[in-house]
Amino acid sequence: MARYYDLHPDNPQPRVLRQIVELLRGDGLIAYPTDSCYALGCQLGNRSGVERIRDIRKLDDRHPFTLLCADFAQLGQFVKLSNSVFRQVKAAIPGQYTFILPATAEVPRRLQDPRRRTVGVRVPRHTVTQALLAELGEPLLSSTLLLPGEEEPMTQGWEIKERLDHQVDAVVDAGDCGLEPTTVIDLSGPEPEILRRGAGDPARFE
Repeated sequence: MARYYDLHPDNPQPRVLRQIVELLRGDGLIAYPTDSCYALGCQLGNRSGVERIRDIRKLDDRHPFTLLCADFAQLGQFVKLSNSVFRQVKAAIPGQYTFILPATAEVPRRLQDPRRRTVGVRVPRHTVTQALLAELGEPLLSSTLLLPGEEEPMTQGWEIKERLDHQVDAVVDAGDCGLEPTTVIDLSGPEPEILRRGAGDPARFE
């Protein structure tokens, strides 16, 4: 049965944050809110967590994951940035964007695109997510909480608890969160390519 953590949206309780991070460090899998709907998240090295996400969402081995980073400096440890891409990403974060970029050696090969060696990264603009990332001290490996056969991601903590009670270790609730997934921009090629139009305004990349 999943634990249910109720966090204040503006001033998340430090004691509760520590409990969630302790669970993550023990190879736990959580459902948590972001500025672009709920996501499933675990530590970067949590192999079983990755497989559980794939099982919940019925994803194949090729489906990409996203690294949620606390800030631009942390993001820069996991992806390679040219000067022009550096400026584009820096100007757009924090925000509702996921960027596809060449991965550094810090990213396990099993989490990279097998052909292109890329990975998705983002820096969210969400108080509770940022507090979790600060307490964890490393990125969260994440995937949008979109269940098989459904067109929209889940957005209510209590509903997630009911439906995934025996599939995740904890549900983090902080009230309303975003309703749309992120806008996904591939910046690994010569020109930006918009792979998904979502909550972030894609105009700056067109």
